[in-house]
Formats: sequence, C-alpha cells, structure tokens
Amino acid sequence: MIKSRLLLIILVVLVLFIGLIIKLVDIQIFKREELKYFAQRQHLKEQTILPERGLIYDRNEILIAYNKNDFSLYIDKNQTTKKSREKLSAELAKLFDHSRSYYAKLINSKRNIVCLEKKAPGQHARYLMDIRNSGIFAVPNPSRIYQYNNLASHLIGYVDTDFEGQNGIEGYWNKSLKGIEGKRIVEVDGTGDIINIAENETRPATPGNSIVLTIDKNIQDILETELREGLKTYKGTSASGIIVDPFTGEILALANIEDFDPNNYGKFSNEIRRNRIVTDTYEPGSTFKSVTLAALIDRNLCSLNEKIFVENGKYKFHSLNIHDSHKHDWLTVRGVYEQSSNIGVAKLVQRIDDETYYKYLRGFGFGSLTSVELPSESKGKLKLPAQWDKFTKTFVSYGYEVAVTPLQLAMAYCSLVNGGILYQPQLVKREISPAGSVLYESSPREVRRVISPKTSSVLRELMKGVVENGTGKFAKSDLLSVAGKTGTSQKIVDGGYSKEHYNSSFAGFFPADAPRAVCLVIISSPSVGIYGGLVAAPVFKKIAERTVAANPLEFQPPRNIDEVRDEVKIIYAGNPEPEKEKVEIASSTGEVEKNNIMPDLSGYSVRDAILVLNKLGIRYRIKGTGKIVQQSIMPGEPVSKKMNCEIICSALNNNKAVVY
Repeated sequence: MIKSRLLLIILVVLVLFIGLIIKLVDIQIFKREELKYFAQRQHLKEQTILPERGLIYDRNEILIAYNKNDFSLYIDKNQTTKKSREKLSAELAKLFDHSRSYYAKLINSKRNIVCLEKKAPGQHARYLMDIRNSGIFAVPNPSRIYQYNNLASHLIGYVDTDFEGQNGIEGYWNKSLKGIEGKRIVEVDGTGDIINIAENETRPATPGNSIVLTIDKNIQDILETELREGLKTYKGTSASGIIVDPFTGEILALANIEDFDPNNYGKFSNEIRRNRIVTDTYEPGSTFKSVTLAALIDRNLCSLNEKIFVENGKYKFHSLNIHDSHKHDWLTVRGVYEQSSNIGVAKLVQRIDDETYYKYLRGFGFGSLTSVELPSESKGKLKLPAQWDKFTKTFVSYGYEVAVTPLQLAMAYCSLVNGGILYQPQLVKREISPAGSVLYESSPREVRRVISPKTSSVLRELMKGVVENGTGKFAKSDLLSVAGKTGTSQKIVDGGYSKEHYNSSFAGFFPADAPRAVCLVIISSPSVGIYGGLVAAPVFKKIAERTVAANPLEFQPPRNIDEVRDEVKIIYAGNPEPEKEKVEIASSTGEVEKNNIMPDLSGYSVRDAILVLNKLGIRYRIKGTGKIVQQSIMPGEPVSKKMNCEIICSALNNNKAVVY
C-alpha cells in the first residue's frame, strides 16, 4: 500500500517535472522571439522628438514669432502616497494660479492618470519632477509666442494645438516652418521612469526653417493704428488696408480691423480670423475708373483735354439712369477723372470694344489669382465678354458688376504707377535654414506688361490732379505730395444694392513725384460720411504722413542736384577705383558664370543685376531703389557662392547719384 502510494507520488512528480521541462523548452526555444518581443515592448518605448519650429521676422529682422518650451504635467497616482499628494498640491498652488484645494480635488479624482497643468514652463516642470514620490511626468507641449500680439495677425496666422500652422504665413509655409520629427528608443523600469536611451537608434529632430517677411513692423503698426482710428472716427463696421512697393510687389503692411490675437486664437471666431484682403471680394466703385481710363489712353481712344458732356448729373443709358454725385455740364477727360464722373466714364468706355476692354481687365489681374503666399485666396469675379449684356461694360467702367479683392486692386494700382508692369505680390524675402544659410531669396516677379510707360506716366499725373483739384482733396498733405483716386460703392445687402451701406475707399501712392508705396484703404459701412474722399482719403493721408516720417531716408524724393550740392555727398556712378580694369557685365549669364569674376554693376537696374548675381550664386542685400551706385565686392574680383554682396541704389541724375 505504501509502495503504491510512493510510486504514484513519484509518477506525479515525474510528470510535473517533464511538463515543466517541456514548458521551459517551449518558452526558451519555440516562443523565445515572441516573448522577447513582448518584453521589449513593455520596457522599450518609442518616443517622438518634436522639432523646433522656425522663427518669423519682419524685413528688418525684428523677431515676430518664436517658440517657448512648455510642458503638460500629468500625475500617475499609482506611484504616489496620500502624504506625497498633499505635498504636491501645496507645491502646485505655489507655482500656478489655482488653490491647494483645487489641485487636491483634481488629484483625488477617480482617474489614475490626471492632467494637472498645460503649457507649464520648463523650470516648473523640472522642479516638480524632482520631488520624491510625486508621480509627476511631463509631456512636451511647446507654445508659439507672437511677440506683438495682434500685430499682422491676418498675415502671420497662428498654430493650433497640434503645433500645425493655420492661415497666413504659418499655414502657407507650414511644411518649411515645422521641421521634421525625430524618434528615440528609451528603456523604462516598472514605474515607467526612463533608465536608458538607445543612442544608436535615435534620429534627432530637424528644426524648421525661419522666414523673413517683406512687411515692416513699424509700417504695419502705423497702418493698423490709423485704420482703427478711422473706423472709430467714421463709425464703420470694418476696415482693411494694404501697402505695397510698386516696383517689387513686396507687401510692406497688410491689415484687417478688427483683428485677433494669435496667442489666444480660440477666443476669436472664424469670421474675425479670415483675411478679408485676399478672401473677400467687393465692387470697387470709382477706384476702378483708373483702370478704365488707362485702357482708353493706352489705346489712344481719348485725349485729356477733349470735352465730354456729362448731362448735369443725370444720364439715361438705354433704360437705366446713371447719376453723378456732383452736377456738371461739360468736363474735360481730365475733369471727368478728377471729379469722378460716372456719366463721363460711361460715355468714354463705349469707344473700346468688349474684347479689348476685357483683355485689359484680365491684364491688370482681375478675375485671376495673384498667387500671393497666403491660403484661401479668391480670384474675384469678371464675366467673359460673351456673358456681357448691353449694360455690363458700362457698369464695369465705374466699378460695378465686377468683384475684386483688395489685394488685386492694390497690385493693379502698382502697375498703373510703376511704368505699366504687373508684379506678383510677395510676402517672403528670405527663407533661412537652422544653420543660417539662405535657402531662398526673393526677387521681383514680373507677370506681364499691362500698359505702356507713357500711359503710366499720364495716370500718375491724373491721380495727382484728383488730390489737387478733385474728389481726393482730403488726402492732400502739407508734409509730402500724394496722389490717388477715391471710390464709393454701394454694398449688396439681401441681394440688392443698399442705400445705407457703402464701401468707402481711397487707392493712391506716395510720394507723388517718386512713388515708393501704393496704399489702399477701405472703410466698410461708415455712418459718418459716405464718400471715399471724405472717409478713406483722410485715413490714407495720415498713413502716408506717418510712414514717411518714420522712414525719412526710404521715402525721400529725389531733389535737383544743384539745390543740394552743398549738403550732400556726390558719388559718381562708375568704378570707384579707376586704376582697375573695368569688367563689363557679360553679354550672357552663361559667360558671367563661366568667368566667376565680379562685374561692374554701377548704373545698371536692380533687375539686371539680380539676374547676374543669381547666376553667379552670390547672396545679396539691396538698399535703396533706382540705379546701382555702389557694390561691396569690387569689379574684377574673383567670386564664390559663399560670398555676400551689398548693393546700394539711388536715383541717377546725369550719371551722378545723390546720397542723403
């Protein structure tokens, strides 16, 4: 009996031992890789390394947007004691804006993992994590800081909670700004703390590129301030404005009022965050007469001194009446423009055929995208001639039955005053790598020639007359010469033209004798005053005066050299070292590249010089406008692609340049 029991026990132990051996063999041999995978999965974790987002600067390299390395703080209550939680609540109350009881209630909630704070500064996170048995862990949650709050908010945009760019430059250039995420493998213990980092399997993050904008922070501030004051003075519902360099297409300032704070974008509606200058269209009214008259003058279909009968302010065109705001009987073509006669322009536009007129309108960029570096741009509305009825051309001539964006109109005015060239608008001057090298340098992008230089010259003089003698008198300044055109258009409300709501606008340039900036101002639905000459023109005047006062050298018009001979330094537009052999610009860019010799750029236009410098691969910085008078790399010197050349330009007078 005893022996049989002993044998049974031995048999059972033997079976168990054999089973254990089989299980060990299964674990160590057959399931080795599978179990190894699960063990590694438990102790090895892949973490994402967030890249540093690129910075944003204005044209003078004033920092506009940067990053702050904040963290979200969490607590794992399984790793804490009651005493440590009480201590942690007290420490949190010292660092943040909540009470001790607030944190105690938060920590004692039913969840095991609790978020205590978002966007906590890095020093606070490190301090709390050093507290013994605190159970706190931190997750990177960087903040994007917009140093000047609302300044240029529609132009710059913002980043969302995932640190992705939305709207503006942040959205359009998001791929360049955001950088590339990195990865690392970390080994953690049973409590989740990191005990080792696999350096050989770490792929560091690549920081984003930085962007230098074309906007000037000070001019942007002036534009926003004066638009806001104008909106308050004339009691409108909204205001928009844009300032552009007419010879490069660079946007110096762009604003919509009201604006928003991108640091707290969630507090503002989508309606407020929308950039109306590129997304919204409107009927421009009399500012469009500049485009119509330019087409007529360019085709030699009218002369400035010929007289037009303007019907004493009321004209029946087919079955509809056209009215003028002021009654006149006869006006010259110049007078039609200065007094903003709808009737005069309506009669003049009959001289140009539909197809030709349409080609000019398309040439000025209406009905097509400007390709500005901003999202959600509208192309406006311009019907094909085949869709025109007997009224369309007439109404379009003075700014109705055509819908444009403020940006389109501003760029059209640039071509009206710069000699007839339509340029693509630009917002980015440079893109810079994290190492500091220039990846992209902007240069003027010519779209097409729209009108002749002669026609452009005539339009500049006509716009001066509007301010001196016509509807734009309230834009006239004692401090500088300005020129432009007023505009007043009825807004469409509930499908019809409103008699109470108007868009009051002024499109002009300054200084009038040497255009350096085109500025468009639009005040929507003013209740004090209606006409653009009474509402928008005074706002334009203040913007122009303050802009020139803040940038006296940039906006100094050229003067007669004999008047300033005693007070200026004369620099001859030639080789400053005559003993060196002058190297002419090669006849082809290929020859320039082959020689790798710096040519003498003096006397050449910026555009011609840029073609040569780009071919040589030289980085450059341009100061001033006009012809080139100085260059930092002397003619005849060997050049390499690592070199930088500073180009100084000024207005030339008999091969001499006046430097103030």
